[in-house]
This record gives sequence, C-alpha cells and structure tokens, in this order.
Amino acid sequence: MKLNVKNETSKLEAVVLGIPDSMGPVPKLEETYDAKSYETVKNNDYPTEEQIAYEMNGFERVLKKHGVQVFRPWTLENCNQVFARDVGMVIDDKFIIANIIPDRADEQEAYERIINSIDKDKIIHVPQNVHVEGGDVILWNEFMFVGCYKQSDYNQFKTARTNFAAVQFFKDLFPNKWVIDMELKKNDFDPRKGILHLDCTFQPVGRNKAIIYKEGFENPMHYDVLISLFGRDNVFDVSMEEMYWMNPNVFSISPDVVVSEENFTRLNDHMRNEWGMTVEAIPYRGVSKMGGLLRCSTMPLIRD
Repeated sequence: MKLNVKNETSKLEAVVLGIPDSMGPVPKLEETYDAKSYETVKNNDYPTEEQIAYEMNGFERVLKKHGVQVFRPWTLENCNQVFARDVGMVIDDKFIIANIIPDRADEQEAYERIINSIDKDKIIHVPQNVHVEGGDVILWNEFMFVGCYKQSDYNQFKTARTNFAAVQFFKDLFPNKWVIDMELKKNDFDPRKGILHLDCTFQPVGRNKAIIYKEGFENPMHYDVLISLFGRDNVFDVSMEEMYWMNPNVFSISPDVVVSEENFTRLNDHMRNEWGMTVEAIPYRGVSKMGGLLRCSTMPLIRD
C-alpha cells in the first residue's frame, strides 16, 4: 500500500474506520479515561452498542458512496475499537505507530493486517518517552499542528495524551515541515472545561478554512497563530456548547465534501451557504458520548 496523507482535506482514497462490535460492558466511572465518557457514565447515558453500530454503518455508507476504500480492524472481544484515529497515523508516506495510553494498547494488534500491507521501511515506532495520539496531530500541507500538554502535572491527567517530547520527535522526523505545538486545556471530569485532543478544538476544512474553539488553548496566542495562517474571514468560531458536542470534529472526504453530525445546524448551514461545501450530515451523537466523533473514528491512509 502506497501511503499518502499531507493534509486533512484532499480527496480521500482509502481510510480505516473503527468498528462498533463487541464493545464490552459500560465502563465503571473509575474506568473512564476521558471527560465525556465520565459524564455519560455518571449520568447513566452511555450509548449502546446497537446505537454506535447504527451510526458507524451510516458513516461507512457515506464514505463508500464517495468511492472511498474502507478498511476495518479485526474485532477484539469486549474492547472498544471505535476510535481508530489514535492507534496510529499516516504522515506523508509514513505510518506512525503511536504510544497510546495503556488502557487502549490492546487495540493496536487489531491493525496487524493493515500494517503488514505497508513497506517495512515506512513504519515508524514512536520512542517510549514520546506520548502521542492521532487526534492531537493535524496536517495542513507544510504545517503540522501538534496538540500537547506541557505542565508539570502532565501525569496526573488521563486526558493528557501527547507530551512535548512528541513535538521534538516530529520536528526531527519531518525537518521540512513547520511543526507548531498547541497546548490544550485539560480536565478529566468536565468536558466543557478541557480538551481531549487537538481535533476537538481545531479542524481545517475545504482548501483554506478552519473550525476553531478559541477557549480550548492554554495559551491564547495559539488561536492568534491560526487566525494569521487561515485569515479571520476563513474561520468559523464555535461556542463552548458546540465544542461540547464536538463541532470541530468533522471529517473531510475532499475539499468540497465534509461529513458532519446532523445536529450541528449552525456549522452545517455555514459550510453549505457561506463556504459552498457539500455537507453529508449523519447521526453520530451516540459516538460523541464516548469522547470522540467523526475524525476520531477514522485513520486516513491515502489522499490524492
């Protein structure tokens, strides 16, 4: 397989989509590892496997409708494998196998068939001291944005998934890219006060547009950097409540086609009417109750 992913929006040819099968029992409160799951378990509102299967099957139909080749991981019994994004990531023609949190380490074995189809010299194993998950890495051609957490209490947060060592790792691995670190606010219990991954607060769409939740950044300057790169008129600012439902976490099939959640009314209307995009709006709210959404469910392998 000849990998190629240089940005978030070029025409998608092949992608891994997570699977909803055999998710296992509803986690106990102390077993949750993101704020949204913590909240939904606490409120007895955790989604059922049937609901997740219905939503992900709809997502798969949209991908195939647009001619995308869809791969799925093997099913592991009693294991939540919905969020393919964090197991690994493709950057240019390299497959980066991530150091994900120990709670999710078993998921990587389900990707063996996909990894075995890639040239060995294109597979990069992240060093042990580097923590990174795919939701924190966003590509925009020569730019790479890396969501991270730099504070001394890093190890105290379950939601701190990418450390500053990852930023230097990517700078060394991709010397021709501008690697920009973007520190995120963290909170293990309140999904309105913390950001799990960068793609929950920032997402490029189209050719030069971006969806951003300004308050997600620890340093306000990071928002200013994005405004300077994309331009004020090309940015859609989401509210705290829209961030809570994960409006930034849409998924692009091409510069002109984006998959979004059907309840994102203000965002979807803007992308259609102001940016002239085709929006495939699908039900995906159940998935959001587990701490991720559309981008989190995917691992792009090939874009034009």
